[in-house]
Amino acid sequence: MALGLFRVCLVVVTAIINHPLLFPWENATVPENEEEIIRKMQAHQEKLQLEQLRLEEEVAQLAAEKEALERAAEEGQQQNDSRTAWDLWSTLCMILFLVIEVWRQDHQDGPSPECLGGDEDELPGLAGTPLRGLTLPDKATLDHFYERCIRGATADAARTREFVEGFVDDLLEALRSLCNRDTDMEVEDFIGVDSMYENWQVDKPLLCHLFVPFIPPEPYHFHPELWCSSRSVPLDRQGYGQIKVVRADEDTLGCICDKTKLGEDMLCLLHGKNNLVQPGREVEDPLCGKGSPYLNTLQVMKWFQTALTRAWHRIAHKYEFELAFGQLDTPGSLKIKFRSGKFMPFNLIPVIQCDDSDLYFVSHLPREPSGGTSVSSTDWPLSFAVYERHFLRTTSKALPEGACHLSCLQIASFLLSKQSRLTGPSGLGNYHLKTALLHLLLSRRAADWKAGLLDARLHELLRFLEKSLLEKKLHHFFIGNRKVPETMGLPEAVRRAEPLNLFRPFVLQRSLYRKTVDSFYEMLKNAPALISEYSLHIPTDHASLPQKPVVL
Repeated sequence: MALGLFRVCLVVVTAIINHPLLFPWENATVPENEEEIIRKMQAHQEKLQLEQLRLEEEVAQLAAEKEALERAAEEGQQQNDSRTAWDLWSTLCMILFLVIEVWRQDHQDGPSPECLGGDEDELPGLAGTPLRGLTLPDKATLDHFYERCIRGATADAARTREFVEGFVDDLLEALRSLCNRDTDMEVEDFIGVDSMYENWQVDKPLLCHLFVPFIPPEPYHFHPELWCSSRSVPLDRQGYGQIKVVRADEDTLGCICDKTKLGEDMLCLLHGKNNLVQPGREVEDPLCGKGSPYLNTLQVMKWFQTALTRAWHRIAHKYEFELAFGQLDTPGSLKIKFRSGKFMPFNLIPVIQCDDSDLYFVSHLPREPSGGTSVSSTDWPLSFAVYERHFLRTTSKALPEGACHLSCLQIASFLLSKQSRLTGPSGLGNYHLKTALLHLLLSRRAADWKAGLLDARLHELLRFLEKSLLEKKLHHFFIGNRKVPETMGLPEAVRRAEPLNLFRPFVLQRSLYRKTVDSFYEMLKNAPALISEYSLHIPTDHASLPQKPVVL
């Protein structure tokens, strides 16, 4: 019994111990859905791998974007640094340029011995290497050349002047007789200027330049405006001016009624209540531009040519020659044509006097190589020709008898003329030669211009021109030159104006400058042979044929 009970208990205990709910076996049999679980686990693993790949791609993309941003930031920093460096460099260059320009202007406008007279006792700038080592003929050769070639060729200058002046007197008198004093311009007596009246003309044919001043009819009058009266005038307009045509009842410069408050019981005798000044009123003058109160050079040219044509038709029956225009674009360029085939040119230049001085506004300048830019038709060049003639005449009286100053100018002009025919015109003209001589006359003592010093003064004149060409600076003799004697009577505004550089076109036009310099040294190179040839015999001067004239 006890054994049986023990066996039963053992079975129960064994059953309990081996029950799967209490003690599951590790090596129990896999249920039938194991494959489905494995398949799900594989699918889940694949999802996890895909998610991992996506996350890796996103991380790589974020890293690439971060790297790109860092690279862009670095490039932007480099660009900012380079831009800052460039801006700094540009600023430094601009400051340097302005400093150089201010220094150049100060150096140019300051007193210089070669242009403003400086100490006017000596010109130290001329003590350098002369003329690239080129030599000029000696004094004996120059004297022989001058006596045979120049003095003899200009011997008939006085007869030419006398003939032209007599004919022009008759022509202008006929012009006055045809003009209506109430509506036409009034022509005054002519004034002889330039080389023929300064006794240094050498080129053939001899050419007279005559100024013909004119004034408007009443109630109009001219009001000149100089370039130096305004500070905002461009450089290319320095030396010019404008001429305003005003009515006598519109000119309030001499009346204070518009500047002072008059009482109710006071009346201006010049400007009544019904004759007030009208600033906006346009001038109805035929020689002004449309809608402009300023005199127009083109209109003046047309009027002057028409007036000369009418005057010649009035007196043509009294003369046995013809009168023709020489250059259609130059008013007053005339030629007397004789039956023998010879001709005699001369220039009548319409001008307007500047106030009460010897300055004149000219409708055009004599044909000189310039290369300057064109200006407006209301801008009038200012001529100092009368002052130049007066200065030469006054200076000549203080020089020794037979002084060589004009001989130097004649020889230099002769060489320049021959060189121009060989290589064509350059930027150097006779006016530059005369300006250089005027500066030297002001800088040298009277005893330095003795006849025996012709070779030394000619050499100095050419060296002065060389130095001016190399510096591209030749100041006008009168404008801004306070060394000019006050007895000349120059207007104070002109004396105190900024110096005017006649060689300014060379600064702007390199080709013109190079051609001028080459032509100048070629002239010096040819000078000895040319002077020797003309000293032995005087060849016939075959001047370039003039343009086909237009018969009046």
